[in-house]
Amino acid sequence: MDSLFNSTKTNPRGIPEAPFVERVEDFIKDPSEFELCFNKFQERLSKYKFMQESKLSTIAQLKAKIPDIENALAMCRLLKAKQTSEEPVLETNYQLNETLYTRAAIDASDDLHVGLWLGADVMLEYSVDEAIELLMQKLEDARRNLAISNEDVDFLRENITTMEVNCARLYNWDVEKRRALKQAQEGTENLKI
Repeated sequence: MDSLFNSTKTNPRGIPEAPFVERVEDFIKDPSEFELCFNKFQERLSKYKFMQESKLSTIAQLKAKIPDIENALAMCRLLKAKQTSEEPVLETNYQLNETLYTRAAIDASDDLHVGLWLGADVMLEYSVDEAIELLMQKLEDARRNLAISNEDVDFLRENITTMEVNCARLYNWDVEKRRALKQAQEGTENLKI
């Protein structure tokens, strides 16, 4: 039974592929092993569901993060374009808090620097060119991570289905064995009477 779960097949991120049990009889030789086997399948199913929830959370975070990166990149590109224009002053509205906006005039001269939030309440100052380069890399990484996470969710979904089918097959096999045992016991009782 353990050899079934020690499969070497994994996806590129090391998530193991779920085994498929075609014939339960080939897998469980002794009906007393049913509980142990069924529990192992349920445990693996739970692990797949936990990984899926984790990946779905990552996807939600990336989907929220990507537009923010794109907006910051667009603003940096606008500032870069203003540096080379005849009028290097950019007038804009910005948000002070959720309900309050104000106007600002930004001098987009050659020595312009922008502050980028890196996370964990850390902001660093970059030149516009460095900021564009950094944001392009972060956007590329976020899109790649989103694609990988979506691929992992699809892989996990398939494996969850496989494990649910396996659990159903095991359960049905156990019900059949119990029914056959009960009928056999009833048959021997009828012979005694």
